[in-house]
Amino acid sequence: MKIVTIVGARPQFIKAAPVSRELRKQHTEVLVHTGQHYDENMSAVFFRELEIPEPDCNLGIGSGSHGQQTGAMLGGIEAVLIAEQPDWVLVYGDTNSTLAGALAAAKLHIKVAHVEAGLRSFNRRMPEEVNRVLTDHVSDMLFCPTQTAVKNLAREGLTQGVHLVGDVMHEALLWAAERARTQSVILDRLVLMKKGFLLATVHRAENTDDPVRLRAIVEALVSLDDPIVFPIHPRTRKALDRLEFPTLPSRVKVIEPVGYLDMVHLEQSARTIMTDSGGIQKEAYWLGVPCVTLRDETEWVETVESGWNVLVGADTERIVGAAKENPKKAYNARPLPADPAVPLIITALDGY
Repeated sequence: MKIVTIVGARPQFIKAAPVSRELRKQHTEVLVHTGQHYDENMSAVFFRELEIPEPDCNLGIGSGSHGQQTGAMLGGIEAVLIAEQPDWVLVYGDTNSTLAGALAAAKLHIKVAHVEAGLRSFNRRMPEEVNRVLTDHVSDMLFCPTQTAVKNLAREGLTQGVHLVGDVMHEALLWAAERARTQSVILDRLVLMKKGFLLATVHRAENTDDPVRLRAIVEALVSLDDPIVFPIHPRTRKALDRLEFPTLPSRVKVIEPVGYLDMVHLEQSARTIMTDSGGIQKEAYWLGVPCVTLRDETEWVETVESGWNVLVGADTERIVGAAKENPKKAYNARPLPADPAVPLIITALDGY
């Protein structure tokens, strides 16, 4: 069986790593990198650290508006699929790369498998939400990480080809966390003590493209007394430059994006994480680190229901209050659900 896998952004590299390792034991995989994340810190380092084979094809699309980027990807992926004639196209998550891969395959009548299907924030203003919904509705195989995702699909009339498999990111995280403890020196480099700092990430358009929201988040970081590590996404850096915010205090350590092993080590060592990332919400949950989510809603409702994640939006006072609070309840970190996802995905593809 030949499978073309489409990736383009950091979260997809992480999800694809454990699946590709297993997939290549039995089948032919053609790995296509759209180039959505393209610089060293956002792309190449992830392939090295996660031991992902070099892409068979790098489209080099780069940045641009949603329409420009998705359109360019659609054309580039279509050409690859026509040349390769795969049995399946495998897409991950909710980026423009995901949607372009799914649409290109569907229009060529090639079967589509979507890993991380069924997630919904119910906010159609999010580009990611549009990508999720459209990808699910053109997919033949829908691999859901949670029972909530299965129910979301059923409400939309999608019941065929739906599989509850668990979350491939859990397997990737366990693999990386073990290596990060011995290989990452990020704490020494930044002169940090375990549980003695906060970790912040901001990259979603709803925050970076809204000056009011972004200013409120930055004001919260300035108001907190703890050391804060802030790996800054290129989009966020540009938005802060436009905002002309005063220089951040020295205890807010603004650093370039880091590789996956360093990021996992920062996450597992932080006292609290403040983020608008879906993937980091899950990783915080599994690592047992309190998470403050800088969004008004989340597709990972289980992390909120467990009490380990709190939604604060972009409200300065709520961010500060949540970041200062230490959860008292005992917590048993666990996958969502506990089934090993990768073998279930491979078995489903084999048996279709």
